[in-house]
Amino acid sequence: MPELPEVETIKNELEPYVVGRNISGVTLFWEGMLRQPSVREFHSRLSGQGITGLKRRGKYLIFSLSSGDLLVIHLKMSGSLIVGKDSSEPPKYTRAIIRLDGGTSIFFSDPRKFGKIQLVKDKDDIVGKLGPEPLEADFTPEVLAQRLSKRKAPIKAILLDQGFVAGIGNMYADEALFSAGIHPLRPASSLSQDEVARLHSAIQQVLRSAITNKGASIVNYLRPDGTPGTAQFQFRVAHGRAKNCPVCGTPIAHIPIRGRGSYFCSKCQPEKV
Repeated sequence: MPELPEVETIKNELEPYVVGRNISGVTLFWEGMLRQPSVREFHSRLSGQGITGLKRRGKYLIFSLSSGDLLVIHLKMSGSLIVGKDSSEPPKYTRAIIRLDGGTSIFFSDPRKFGKIQLVKDKDDIVGKLGPEPLEADFTPEVLAQRLSKRKAPIKAILLDQGFVAGIGNMYADEALFSAGIHPLRPASSLSQDEVARLHSAIQQVLRSAITNKGASIVNYLRPDGTPGTAQFQFRVAHGRAKNCPVCGTPIAHIPIRGRGSYFCSKCQPEKV
């Protein structure tokens, strides 16, 4: 978290504030978040740059700059980008401030200090190994089936592999598998053609619904205006500890899969079919 819907929401809502603006300065309160280049080179290359575009790739935000450089931000577990004025009191846990002409500032708040900033020439240095975008037209049921066909790992673990498909994280994988009626421990290659089609449809429906609801605010995620998203109110199993299945009433199960907590309904999502 933030996952694809949260990062897409941030991109959509941040874009009007940043595209066409110039960067007047940057303050790093936590230099550990800058992965490349050096702090000195980062400041010298970034100051005065115009922002010509903003895109999302997986869970990354990519700012295109007038020099041809790319400013790449990954919010990781707890990051948020909040829009304010230069005169605004920085939000709690602000680790960096990007100042724009006209008196606007973008505050990078990150309680857990896992967020990353990188300034690069080629985005593929960072996102080149990501899998396909699950909401793009070329991510078809046939593509999903082909990519699953030789994978024997649990389907939940496969969906979290950013090299397999970009942007899906823990909570949306749980929601998609529940919607498709697939147990999270099922070997990926064991899914039938019908199950793959259901899963493909569920992935896209769950992600689009979450974007419509501006992402899910479980712990730290905030939209650029500082308000929470509401997608979590639509969750049926994700983060459903001590709750019952909304379909059959069975208590929601919770198990670890490859180190990640997974929520599902043992009746609606049988392990053996």
